[in-house]
Amino acid sequence: MMKMTKKMGALVAASCMMLLTAACGNSASTGASTSAAPASSTAAATASAAPATPAAKKITLGFAQVGAESGWRTANTKSIQDSAKDAGFDLKFSDAQQKQENQIKAIRTYIQQKVDVIAFSPVVESGWDTVLKEAKDAKIPVILTDRAVDSKDTSLYVTFIGSDFVEEGKKAGKWLADKYKDAKEDVNIVELQGTTGSAPANDRKAGFAEEIKGNAHLKVIASQTGDFTRAKGKEVMQAFLKAHKDIDVLYAHNDDMALGAIQAIEAAGLKPGQDITIISVDAVKDGMTAASEGKINFIVECNPLLGPQLMQAVNDVIAGKQIEKRIVTKEGVFTSEDAKKVLATRQY
Repeated sequence: MMKMTKKMGALVAASCMMLLTAACGNSASTGASTSAAPASSTAAATASAAPATPAAKKITLGFAQVGAESGWRTANTKSIQDSAKDAGFDLKFSDAQQKQENQIKAIRTYIQQKVDVIAFSPVVESGWDTVLKEAKDAKIPVILTDRAVDSKDTSLYVTFIGSDFVEEGKKAGKWLADKYKDAKEDVNIVELQGTTGSAPANDRKAGFAEEIKGNAHLKVIASQTGDFTRAKGKEVMQAFLKAHKDIDVLYAHNDDMALGAIQAIEAAGLKPGQDITIISVDAVKDGMTAASEGKINFIVECNPLLGPQLMQAVNDVIAGKQIEKRIVTKEGVFTSEDAKKVLATRQY
């Protein structure tokens, strides 16, 4: 009887050892949790038959870009596309060719496609409430980048990532006011505005005007849109030069318009940066090159590399995290001498 009892005990011990060995092997090969499970043949069979955990769902981001009107926009687009790829997102990208109706159409397409997040840089500030309400009703969060909207209902978007355009205008105006603080005669200024109705055009104009209004000698004698393009900047500057023989300063809302204006100034036999002081906004490579050559006297930076911040915001929104309603990018200013020092290291 004693021998029989010993044999039964040995068999039970061996069976337990086989089950434990099978369970550890399953855990190692499938990456299953290391928490203890019931040591039974049923549990072991269930564990080995369980399907692998499905991979996390790929985030789909719909992005409606303004267009490709400038070097700044090209750098902005590349930053968004590269950052989306690095983040592993499925990016659905559209180019609105600077037309609001194209952006609205793209946003409605993204809603129909049931993307996870919609982001866009609005062509103009007004006229977005209807389509943003459609996105909200579809429970698709919207992120604004680079440019804002003037909607009174701020619940229609999660956050706005971009520059403070009013502050950019103020930086340009302050530099000019300081330069001519001891002026005894009038300083005639012409202004190349951005796209009519766009946030940067409205705000850069307002900020600049705010800073120079304290000096009665600083006078804006002509102001017209150049649509943020080099060709239009050249065309409008040609008209300014024909209409006004005493231009002292050009304030351009972006580098591309300033670069077009430089072509017109040189064609008129004048020296940009000397005969006419030039201020611009963006600090893209071409603008900084012109500044390093003394053709642009002062540039206010507007950073186009918003991709990493946008992808972080998308991840945070999907994760249900609370994010700031306004995310401002950090930017600097450059004189001609500053441009010479940093030109070789510029990324855009």
